[in-house]
Amino acid sequence: MERVKPSAPGPVHLILGEEEFLAERARIAVTTAVRESLPEGTELPVTTMRAGDVNANELAELLSPSLFGEDRVLILTGTQDAGKDAADLILSAAGSPAPGIYLIILHTGAGRTKAMVPKLSKLAEVHRADKVKPSERPAFVNQEFRNHGVRVTSDVTRALLEGVGSDLRELASAVSQLVADTGGEVTEAKVREYYVGVAEVSGFDIADLACSGQVQRAVASTRRALQLGLSPVMLAAALSTTVGSIARLYSTRGRIDANSLARVVGMPPWKVEKTARLARTWNGEAVSEAVIIVADLDAAVKGQAADDGYAIEHAVRRIAELAG
Repeated sequence: MERVKPSAPGPVHLILGEEEFLAERARIAVTTAVRESLPEGTELPVTTMRAGDVNANELAELLSPSLFGEDRVLILTGTQDAGKDAADLILSAAGSPAPGIYLIILHTGAGRTKAMVPKLSKLAEVHRADKVKPSERPAFVNQEFRNHGVRVTSDVTRALLEGVGSDLRELASAVSQLVADTGGEVTEAKVREYYVGVAEVSGFDIADLACSGQVQRAVASTRRALQLGLSPVMLAAALSTTVGSIARLYSTRGRIDANSLARVVGMPPWKVEKTARLARTWNGEAVSEAVIIVADLDAAVKGQAADDGYAIEHAVRRIAELAG
């Protein structure tokens, strides 16, 4: 049975937002949709330019119909940084696209040309590429699994975030790999099996060990992480983040509304619950001293220490002893 070609997408597309991975994904999706709508074997010329570099003659040439009737794609990047003249040219072009010409405009939504966004939005199909907040990452992971036709439990999502981290590209890649390798039967055990090597030397896992008072494990993991090349700056940042979260949630007592608190402190609800439980094991004096330790450590790993590795290990040990 002959495959039916999908219909071509609209001629003008605005990719709006600051998240580079989502913007790239949207750009590829539009270009792929155009290519798939063409007869098999048809070439699709794609030109990418910085929006601020376009001039009237060049833009007119790129957006004019081909003598041979071939479809073309023009991608304009960094539109938020373009000048007024370039912005006016782009708006004019978006308002009257020629047949067979596809215009993809990338704009963060801010910058010197943010006033053009509402006008562009009326002329183009809009694809959102907003930054994903920490509290929104579980939903992002769940949607990635659904995109592959798989539904997972919350413990799978949590394990993946703990094992992989916050980078959207890495999370999307991990979801794709897990689904492919398990046939869609993704379990928490399988996630931890895949990413235990990462977790063992993760800065945040080391911070969790230290802040829960596990002195020997925290120090041993720190040494292992440094041996494997994990940046002292990243380790210090993870320790600072965890100590800072404990300080913010230290006063929490009794039952908490994790969902409401998550919006205030900028963490996902499961992280709020985990950190609040940990914070209750600390006392005020220890919290204050830990905050000073991580502040000193930040300065140490940014040039003030003769030995970054020693500074990290010393700070991890002191915080673990305070927590104990």
